[in-house]
Amino acid sequence: MTELGPVTWPPAPIETERLILRGSAARDRAVFIELLSSPEVHTYLGGPRARDELERELPEVPGQGPGCFVVDLDGTMIGQILLRRMPEHGRPAAVGKIDLGYLFLRRAWGSGYAAEACTAVLDWFDGVLPGEPVVLHTQTANAGSMRLAEKLGFTEVERFHAWNAEQWLGLRSPAARAGDRTEVSA
Repeated sequence: MTELGPVTWPPAPIETERLILRGSAARDRAVFIELLSSPEVHTYLGGPRARDELERELPEVPGQGPGCFVVDLDGTMIGQILLRRMPEHGRPAAVGKIDLGYLFLRRAWGSGYAAEACTAVLDWFDGVLPGEPVVLHTQTANAGSMRLAEKLGFTEVERFHAWNAEQWLGLRSPAARAGDRTEVSA
């Protein structure tokens, strides 16, 4: 798994209080299509893809790549968490760092699932690749994503204009996470 380093993929499922984060399976294909074709989910992501195009192009088991976690609630996929290394053509402050991305079905919004799932994935990541900084990109207009970034401990690195909107880049540094845990446990 070169993109995230020497990590076996997929990892053992991660269980939280309400969720299971796992590798994808064939049964998740319909939800991947729903996520990727949803106008609501893609409001701040450049718009949805056409459902018929997705039906033709998605593999039988989508999301099998390293860094893709399916978010499972009661045996059904409700979202996806992605960890991927930022390429050299990205924002200079993000190049080479791991980028956290997430998509959740509209019906799963507002229940804290994104915070619960992202926290679990970031904790897992800290354990397998300690010391790796993580970045997060979102549009400043996406209030929910901005709140989530703050909850997860990301701090603003820069704002920039791309895709006809103001974008936000945040960093969650390993040193800050270690300090936060010390304070909490003291």
